[in-house]
Amino acid sequence: MKIALLSSLIAITLISASDALAHQQGDILVRAGATTVAPDESTSTIIVGDSDLGVDLAIGNNTQLGLNIAWFFSDRFNLELLAATPFKHDVDFGVSDPLGTGEQLGEVTHLPPTLSVNYYFNRPSSVFQPYIGAGINYTFIFDEEFSKANQDAGLSALSLDNSFGLSAQIGLDYMLDKKWHINASARWIDIDTEATFTAGGVSSRVNDIEIDPFVYTVSVGYTF
Repeated sequence: MKIALLSSLIAITLISASDALAHQQGDILVRAGATTVAPDESTSTIIVGDSDLGVDLAIGNNTQLGLNIAWFFSDRFNLELLAATPFKHDVDFGVSDPLGTGEQLGEVTHLPPTLSVNYYFNRPSSVFQPYIGAGINYTFIFDEEFSKANQDAGLSALSLDNSFGLSAQIGLDYMLDKKWHINASARWIDIDTEATFTAGGVSSRVNDIEIDPFVYTVSVGYTF
């Protein structure tokens, strides 16, 4: 009888401890950590006037402070907003430098706020909380500029359009206690734009720039 009672008390204690770790309806999560945007770019070639240079673009990775807030509107679903400090990406010619400047082409800065709905698979009491989500993204692109050497070679007035697209992600929260957790996530964002610029006084463009990055985040979160 004592053994059975002790076993019952242990089981109740463990269940209670697990429940204390749960994400629950009404919880608000705030996370901060490192976010890397890794473009999986595909671009059309550069057009100068009516001439196709036959050269596409390459866009580099960048890591910034990632910020994240999520609200659980049920025990298993939340609404999440991804934010960050601005990402700055190096932009270069895809294969060769037709201008022969020896420098990268330029750089662009963007902010990709993304709103997602996530579904959590495990029981709310689980320490491990894997999830999957989908949402929408609006990317603000600004501070586009050519490098000094390329400006001296006659390139100017670089401009890229903002982008609206879909996103998808997978992630995992590991609950340290009732308030704190560690998060890791990977998402894909549909970012499509086009570029216009002037080359030696001639109107020029890149008609199709599919940035389509994979976005990786590792962060620490707190539950309110």
